[in-house]
Amino acid sequence: MNNLTMFCLTLEPSHQKFIKELGYTPVGLGEKKFSNDSNEWFTDKSGISISEKNKNYGEYTFHYWLWKNYIDLNQVKDGWFGFCQYRKFWSIEKNNLFPSAINELKPMVLTEIPKSYENFDVILGELHSINQLKIMKFLKKGFRIIIKNPSYLFNKNKRNIKFHFDLMHGYNNLNKAIDLLDSDNRNDFNSFVNSNTSFNPHNMFICKSKKILKDYYSTIFPWLERCEKLFGFENLKGFGKIRIYGFLAERFMSYWFQKNTKVKTMPIIFYDIRKDIH
Repeated sequence: MNNLTMFCLTLEPSHQKFIKELGYTPVGLGEKKFSNDSNEWFTDKSGISISEKNKNYGEYTFHYWLWKNYIDLNQVKDGWFGFCQYRKFWSIEKNNLFPSAINELKPMVLTEIPKSYENFDVILGELHSINQLKIMKFLKKGFRIIIKNPSYLFNKNKRNIKFHFDLMHGYNNLNKAIDLLDSDNRNDFNSFVNSNTSFNPHNMFICKSKKILKDYYSTIFPWLERCEKLFGFENLKGFGKIRIYGFLAERFMSYWFQKNTKVKTMPIIFYDIRKDIH
């Protein structure tokens, strides 16, 4: 790899061998027991940690651990830092986003940053359009919203990121969270979610330096901590709301990197390695 550290996040200890065969660094999250040996696993449970919030933050409990415990270490070399998951991987291949077997997957996954990407600061997944949702899902999830404004059914341009978040993660929750943003980002992020109909999905990114990572983390985590005081944890019901902090981070990630860095997109391929590893 050309100075690329790829962290592959998983909930399953049995995935370690496969992740290492890709040349990636295994990261264990969730409630299952992972080795404390850093040569075997990275986890979010040591040092300064919010691992107990994993069901609410998802991947971001590891990002928090990385920010607080790792990236400032002298022995950590600067360079490209990437994040993928046990069901989603980076690939420069566009022809087959859904490989059917591991032997198809392995040659496709990213192992080094292509030269054509070297002049960029950050790599994000290709844009996900809100309008990929089927009409019946809009009706099922967003009946309350659509009754108030039926034009959402007929005007795709009105189905922006804000509308989608209201639909999937609680009406007006995104507006409430935006009100808690710092003044440098509040208006710009509000404009972003109201004027765009697509975002970079899956909380996956690759960035070029420790400095970019630190700047991003020092913006997003204080905001999410303020959001905790508003939304809490105990009253969050249903996956879309239980993991609200991860979903807020997903939308903010698209906005922040697009605003502050030079971004290039890359395909994400889908393959759940659990079906091959027992």
